[in-house]
Amino acid sequence: MRRYFSYLSSAVNILEKYNGQEPFSLFIQSFFKQNKKMGSRDRKLVRHFCYSFFRLGKALPGFSIDKKIIAGLFLTTNEPTEYLSVLAPEWNEKAKLPWLEKFKLIDENLAVEQIFPFENECDKNLSVETFVISFLEQPDLFLRIRPGFEKTVKEKLGQEKIQYKMLREHSISISGSIKIENILDVNKEIIIQDFSSQRIGDFFSYLAHQQQLRVWDCCAGSGGKSILAKDLLGQIDLTVSDNRTNILHNLQKRFLQAGIEKYNLRPVDLSGMNMSIRFKPFDFIIADVPCTGSGTWSRTPEQLFYFEEKKIEEYVQLQKRILKNVVRFLKPGGKLFYITCSVFQKENEAMVEFIQIQFKMKVLKLELLEGMQYKADTMFAAMLEKSL
Repeated sequence: MRRYFSYLSSAVNILEKYNGQEPFSLFIQSFFKQNKKMGSRDRKLVRHFCYSFFRLGKALPGFSIDKKIIAGLFLTTNEPTEYLSVLAPEWNEKAKLPWLEKFKLIDENLAVEQIFPFENECDKNLSVETFVISFLEQPDLFLRIRPGFEKTVKEKLGQEKIQYKMLREHSISISGSIKIENILDVNKEIIIQDFSSQRIGDFFSYLAHQQQLRVWDCCAGSGGKSILAKDLLGQIDLTVSDNRTNILHNLQKRFLQAGIEKYNLRPVDLSGMNMSIRFKPFDFIIADVPCTGSGTWSRTPEQLFYFEEKKIEEYVQLQKRILKNVVRFLKPGGKLFYITCSVFQKENEAMVEFIQIQFKMKVLKLELLEGMQYKADTMFAAMLEKSL
């Protein structure tokens, strides 16, 4: 049983060395490579201890690291566990209590707004308390079945006796602990894509029945939205761009696996004030812009822990510069699809108002896609049309 104190000590050591400058998943992976004494079970528990610390966000600043880890472990389980029976036996007996009662056991003044003290910045449609409580749970893994592989995917999952939930005809939810790449042909048969990212495909109905659309995924990242567009819109003239060459390299590999051969790739920094690059006008521009990522913090809780409110305005200014550079390449009557994975009003509804006024565009549809009930991310999406 003393091993749990050893795990706690290791987690404290790791957290003291981490400064938030890179994703914690990469940092801890590097740490384990340099410290090879731990077995896979040890690594899994130490990782869980660390993430339990981050899931409490800004709360309990007066707690020591080890005490906050234990508080996080208590809040992130609803069943008694062996590690809690050793580290905090008095809390282990109460593991099944509702969240708010557990808060009071940890600290009489602990409340959701201490974990996430940014409610005043949030989208007015967000269920803030439910959103904050979602930080205490590990999100699920979501798969989108690609056209023509519905039967194959279900058969392979059945053969491996993998439990899964069908959320939609082509959307699957499974446990995040499953190594899906050992079972399915990733990018060919399925796309690993958060459920809220899959739901933005509903907006593509505004483009139905249009032939050979010229489409620009201007902040393409690893290409998930582009593959979605290909699957839902059929034959499109696709251009993808990003300012990170390493990301574009990953996109090329992913497109190859997905069987996407015809596309135009352009390394472009859209944040510049004097962008010299030129394009022929597009029918449809996907702008999945850089943002705070606040809708994904249950997946990356270290970002919540290190977040500073001033970052919102920094992203807002970046988003405006990007939009000014891309909208000029949109045809009259063309569609702009504005997307963030943020819950902050300034990045979402306020930015849509900016687009309407600045570029004379009308809103066809906008929606905050809450993911909490699915153990998924929360996203914002708006489809706008440029005046003729």
